[in-house]
Amino acid sequence: MQERLDVRMARPVAPSRPQPSDELAARRALRAQVALLEHRLAAAVAASFPEGGVETAVPVACGPRVLTLGELERLRDALAGRVADAQRVIALREDRRERARVQLERMLLAPGDHRFVRITQRELGEGGCGAWHVRPRLGIIGMLMGWWHVKLSSGCPLAT
Repeated sequence: MQERLDVRMARPVAPSRPQPSDELAARRALRAQVALLEHRLAAAVAASFPEGGVETAVPVACGPRVLTLGELERLRDALAGRVADAQRVIALREDRRERARVQLERMLLAPGDHRFVRITQRELGEGGCGAWHVRPRLGIIGMLMGWWHVKLSSGCPLAT
């Protein structure tokens, strides 16, 4: 920092430091922002369950201590980045699910146009291990005659 000269007294004046009440207010605001971001990150993790894929780790220094304003700002910025990444992952996953739902609707409307297409329950965002298949009715005869239908299989393997 540069020292300023007081013109009237011709001596250096100490740079102004934040008042304790200003620093306290800044700490409160930063802690409130960090708490809100932690809540949003926890909500994103819960929304991504059970697939996961959301990174939650935020680098922090070891040991208990009071963080400085700069460290609180860095923590807030790191959390904001994690929340943005988590929301991006969830949005991409929802886009894939929506495309799969639209494709399933098209398969149900015109099975002959989607021969041998398979969409799993997991792709649709539903539980279970089933899958929607477009299959010919009556095997090879149905394939030659153009008789196609959509079938939901359980897809769960038998116990061995």
